[in-house]
Amino acid sequence: MGRLTFGWKASQQHFTIDRYRELWIAVDQSGFDSCWVFDHLRPMGRDRTGDLFEAWTILAAMAQVTRRVRLGTLVTGNGYRHPALLAKMASTIDHLSAGRLDVGLGAGGDPVADAMVGLPETPARERIERLGEAAQVLRLLWDTPAADFEGKHYRLAGAISDPKPVQRPLPLWLASNGERFGMRVVAERADGWLTATFDEEPGDLVRLMAVLDRHCADVGRDPATLRRGVQFPVGASPDDTLRAAGRFAAAGFTDLILMPRAGGLDQALELLPRLRELG
Repeated sequence: MGRLTFGWKASQQHFTIDRYRELWIAVDQSGFDSCWVFDHLRPMGRDRTGDLFEAWTILAAMAQVTRRVRLGTLVTGNGYRHPALLAKMASTIDHLSAGRLDVGLGAGGDPVADAMVGLPETPARERIERLGEAAQVLRLLWDTPAADFEGKHYRLAGAISDPKPVQRPLPLWLASNGERFGMRVVAERADGWLTATFDEEPGDLVRLMAVLDRHCADVGRDPATLRRGVQFPVGASPDDTLRAAGRFAAAGFTDLILMPRAGGLDQALELLPRLRELG
């Protein structure tokens, strides 16, 4: 599965753009491997009001002011953009970043925000079907000269999407904890699995990791070819965060993404050299 990597979740809410730009630069210069945004139409948390910047336009800006850190979405809501449009956006940002993009994609579904703009509340099974088809559409548009696809939800007819991404293949991470259908789509279509927890230990994610391995076996895939990323909160102290990171690494996660909660970026930057010793 490769080396253990460490990322920072830079949720783009409740910031001025100048302060947010300073955050990206600090993460880029810090030694973190990756920096991730989210994709929502309203801020997340108990109070869903306040300023929130859009995910993919922010990624384009981040690509221009950073130099080494990888950039990604944790995760893009599939229902917000047709996958043919997303394929073009991702290729553009992969070029802007000189090949530093990770595409995170999930089935979506935010009843509060979706209802506000008139998006229908789609059943979970249909959203997973759409996620699986979207992953196929993205791959076809990124990797083939012209694409034809006839799905239940998406169709392509001689579709061309140039330029192709810098990275071949462009890493596609899928997010789903659905045990019957969603995780099978991950096993079939993803380069990596993304999940999240607000706890400081893996808990039920250990069981879900085994479910994912079984889906890999069912589709004839070596589970070791699938990276596994988890977002979890910075602890109240550096030692708390270090212990939590060790537990997630021991559970089999290859990409650990720290989310500010009790502790902030300054604490995480001081901790990063000790985290590196885990992998």
